Amino acid sequence: MQFRHAAETDLPRIVDIYNSTIAGRMVTADTSPVTPESRLPWFHAHNATHRPLWMIDLDGNNVGWMSFQSFYGRPAYNGTVEVSIYLAESARGKGLGKQVLRYAIEVAPEYGVQTLLGFIFAHNTPSLKLFTDMGFSEWAHLPEIAVLDGVERSLKILGYKIITN
Repeated sequence: MQFRHAAETDLPRIVDIYNSTIAGRMVTADTSPVTPESRLPWFHAHNATHRPLWMIDLDGNNVGWMSFQSFYGRPAYNGTVEVSIYLAESARGKGLGKQVLRYAIEVAPEYGVQTLLGFIFAHNTPSLKLFTDMGFSEWAHLPEIAVLDGVERSLKILGYKIITN
């Protein structure tokens, strides 16, 4: 598995993978597909030295992407990021998420990150299991704060403190 910094030319692929998760109502609070153009500001908020956005390649094929995104936008939180992992449909359920999350934990100190957060819907059992299996624990439960197709959904925030020597 290889991780490379995303280029703007990767944005259509990023959006395709992201959009493939919307209909399942398990991963994102977006309820309709997004466009590459609408995601340009988000893309440009990432950079290779501070808040990276990686493409995940396996055997020469792209299988997903991962990003670090600033938490809350205040300087005191600079060491905390939300980690997002999105895998192509063909790559889901094969154990790749564990490898990707392990990579996020390993490289976090290179980006000045001491705390990783995962924002996961409470009904997204596979993602909750992935994060807890990798040492994350529940730090918050926000009951019924999202409405997807008329159903109220809760959000969990899972956290992981990076230990550096």
